Amino acid sequence: MSSSTPLASSGATLTTDVLIIGGGLVGGTLGCALAQHGIGAVVVDRDSQDHLLEDDYDGRSSAIAGACQRILQVVGIWEHMKPDVQPILDIRVTDSDSPFYLHYDHQDVGEEMGWMASNRTIRRGIFARSAELPNLTMLAPVSLVSLERTQDGVTAVLSDGSTVRAALVVAADGRRSQVRQMAGISITTLPYHQSGIVMTVWHEKDHQGIAHERFLASGPFAILPLPGGHHSSLVWTEKDSLIDSLLSLSPQEFHAELISRFGSFLGEVKVVSKVFAYPLTLQFADRYIDRRLALVGDAAHGMHPVAGQGMNYGLRDVAALVEVLVNAKRLGVDLGSTAILTDYQRWRRPDNMLMLGMTDGIVRLFSNDIKPLRLARTLGLAAVNRLPKLKVFFMKHAMGDVGKLPRLMRGESC
Repeated sequence: MSSSTPLASSGATLTTDVLIIGGGLVGGTLGCALAQHGIGAVVVDRDSQDHLLEDDYDGRSSAIAGACQRILQVVGIWEHMKPDVQPILDIRVTDSDSPFYLHYDHQDVGEEMGWMASNRTIRRGIFARSAELPNLTMLAPVSLVSLERTQDGVTAVLSDGSTVRAALVVAADGRRSQVRQMAGISITTLPYHQSGIVMTVWHEKDHQGIAHERFLASGPFAILPLPGGHHSSLVWTEKDSLIDSLLSLSPQEFHAELISRFGSFLGEVKVVSKVFAYPLTLQFADRYIDRRLALVGDAAHGMHPVAGQGMNYGLRDVAALVEVLVNAKRLGVDLGSTAILTDYQRWRRPDNMLMLGMTDGIVRLFSNDIKPLRLARTLGLAAVNRLPKLKVFFMKHAMGDVGKLPRLMRGESC
């Protein structure tokens, strides 16, 4: 059963294998992946699908790494997204006005570096796929009222009066996770005192599938190619102290500030969407599991968008959790058992912590104008660009093809 509305009758009880709180990009993909592999899932979200697909709901786009594209492909979501994605062919990294740069060319690895898609496109693909899966139920708009986790199972009461019983509950409800708070799992948060200004722009010249990452003193400025050749998603990192004044500028003044950072290499540029601003922090949970509970995505870890890996590392969580749960089901093991959840945490937490550390280091190294650090950055970019084997390794890492990969990331069913 797939539905975008709450259970029809108040007080009804639904029994399933896995209850997922949060139906976003990560939680929705997890529901589809479990259902495709024969594990029943209920996904609960407080926002309706229609609201989540509104243009003004979310101005962000996501870079989808090659290995994570395989997850979406195997799970059946990609087929519904494919007409509206843009391959990333090259990535060019520069530091302020330095003449040196780092160029990642897809020809060096023989395939696309990744894909760009609006979050709206990804959601639409998830909703379309969920409608095709009989053992997946999407309940929205409803919210979680209470959650009981015992040795015997999980019982959740929802805002419409209905009850869901399951063997396992997964928190996919974002950085401010209600489920994580209910479980008493503490988090560590490190502020960057930066916000990401996000918008879509039209430009006169074709972007040719090239993504640009420019490191400025205030933070990274990313130009990310979107479908059609003449639109790009911008992630403009700026100091928090300047955000309000920037957003209060007249359209002409704001455009001048934008062009001073964007440049003229793509010809005329126009803002063609609402302008959004999101505060940027590093955040991680002290643990990913509790009794009959697993955290995934932003509920477990939140990183700076500098490397474009936030959603990808949420999807890596999905692939690992699905694999351990599918293996458990085949063996007849309780899906909420401590041993199964411990396997998931051991697999994912070190990988996530490594990426959190890497992105944090990049932000702190590049978000300044200290001359010795600028020299070190310039020499580093130039050196990597002249070392083909090292550059290919970094490319493969960005594509998600380094380390112990779950089967879904290898393009295989579990």
